[in-house]
Amino acid sequence: MIFVTIGTQLPFDRLIKIIDELAPQLHEEVIAQVYQCGFTPKNIKAIDFLAPDEFNTLFDKARLIVSHAGMGTILSALQKDKPIIVFPRIAALGEHRNEHQLATARKIKEMGAVNVAMNEEEITSMLLNGNQITFQHIGNRASPSLIQSIEDFIDRP
Repeated sequence: MIFVTIGTQLPFDRLIKIIDELAPQLHEEVIAQVYQCGFTPKNIKAIDFLAPDEFNTLFDKARLIVSHAGMGTILSALQKDKPIIVFPRIAALGEHRNEHQLATARKIKEMGAVNVAMNEEEITSMLLNGNQITFQHIGNRASPSLIQSIEDFIDRP
């Protein structure tokens, strides 16, 4: 099962439309948390709101996560060893208030930590061809070097 999540602050119709159009070619169930979507998907199971326990159940069952560039979802995927494709909202298209998701996506793409699709062609290729869908694991604690850097900063006179 593929689980698509867009967060709960704003709709993200562009992503949901792309996934809905691709769904018949994916040959597996696609469930999407759509939050006030402006159209009715025909090929995926769309759920407007998920309680946290329902969200976690779907997240845990999913083979693949497709998400906006929300750090909470990205970190959860890395901690739970879930492959994820990140598709950022673009403020210039009216999908968010500023371009922080675009900046996040560019940085994590540069780091190579997750799969990032910057446009419809890239996400289509990743989903239909499985182009290098990889994932990394991170723990649920900060690295010792990060903790030390923060402690050093706090202890500065």
